[in-house]
Amino acid sequence: MYTFTMQMAITIKRRFPEFLKILSHVSDNRKRPVYKVEELLMAVISLFLFKRGSRNHADNTASKGNYSRNFERLFQCKLPDLDTCDRLLKTLDTQELEEIKRKMIQLLLRAKVLDKYKLFGMYHLIGIDATGLHSYDYEPYPECPYKTSKSGKRTWTAYVLEAKILCSNGFSFSMATEWVKNPVGLEYEKQDCELKAFKRLSQKIKQMYPRLPMVLAADGLYPNDNVFKTCKSNGWRFIITLKDGNLPSVWEEVNLLKKTAAPIIIKTYDTIGQNKTVTQYCFLNSIEYKTHTINFLETKITSQAVSTKNDTKISQERFVHITDIGITNKNSKTISDYGRMRWKIENEGFNEQKNSGYNLGHKYSRKSFNATQNYYQCLQIAHMINQLAYKTQYVNNMIGSHDTIKSYEECIFIIMIGYDLDYFQSPNLNAQMRY
Repeated sequence: MYTFTMQMAITIKRRFPEFLKILSHVSDNRKRPVYKVEELLMAVISLFLFKRGSRNHADNTASKGNYSRNFERLFQCKLPDLDTCDRLLKTLDTQELEEIKRKMIQLLLRAKVLDKYKLFGMYHLIGIDATGLHSYDYEPYPECPYKTSKSGKRTWTAYVLEAKILCSNGFSFSMATEWVKNPVGLEYEKQDCELKAFKRLSQKIKQMYPRLPMVLAADGLYPNDNVFKTCKSNGWRFIITLKDGNLPSVWEEVNLLKKTAAPIIIKTYDTIGQNKTVTQYCFLNSIEYKTHTINFLETKITSQAVSTKNDTKISQERFVHITDIGITNKNSKTISDYGRMRWKIENEGFNEQKNSGYNLGHKYSRKSFNATQNYYQCLQIAHMINQLAYKTQYVNNMIGSHDTIKSYEECIFIIMIGYDLDYFQSPNLNAQMRY
């Protein structure tokens, strides 16, 4: 259990060996600083590493037992109070933490940590999605998007658009962030603003990762001419969800070809005990849409599950994607699997950050949008570190099938507060970290 407590510190040492040095390069305009800038940032990151949920809760935890002393032992820096940190985040340029996040992603790419999760061994899967963070009954900052109800009441919501590297083992790492900002004086519609934010986000991604081979996975909002042009001009591939009714000319051609051209259909069968699953892949290549040539893939999954009472329950799922990757008998399953992996940005990404202790929806700063953006970036950095720490084979074997990460995290605070880590032997920092 002691080694589990050290897992986050071990991960930082192994994956980001100069982490504090990277943090120390952040601009610091304070006149009479008591703490180093890296200590302030590490305190905010640890707020999310240890899933404290609020600044007040983090400060209360820090005041108990040996917590602060053990924190200094783990991370080699002092632990300031969060009000002091908040003053830094209110003035810190939001691009500086974005740059730290980019450096962390680059270190993982150079170490080839994510290589085995590439599509066809070539492309990193990048999920694109937006989510609402906080809602207000007042205007928190001038460009905050809002909706107006039929009664005339306005509700403001802070929206953020994310690009995350997605992996089949559950990794969901933020690589670039763009805030959805509504033009002043115009009525806000999420669809319009999200696509405008995507244009800015795509420019940021290309600037930050100019040679990274990637395939974009996005939901049914994104199949349109501008998105296709953006991917083509940047040298990106795409697998995008196609909803019924989207791109009518494409659906018209698909329905016509299904009747006249005998599309290729592949079926696979999986049986586990009495449970059976039939998956059918139907695909069509070389469909013209404006100046683009796209390919169509429809996946239907029929599952037959037998309960303990011998009742049979049949469920059906259907997924439709369009892609610029040529579809064949051999790769249709892989393309469908990677296209459906887009949901990981919602589950392993946003949902986990909202509901698993990170408290993404909490207003860590109610009056400063600049601070809100910086808290968000610190959360993404902490989430990356925690995933790298907790998805290792070592941790999975330690927990086993009968326990949860949450129960082990509760034990961490018992050790941090009630024990003195100086009396424990330092773990082997050179041990392999396998996923």
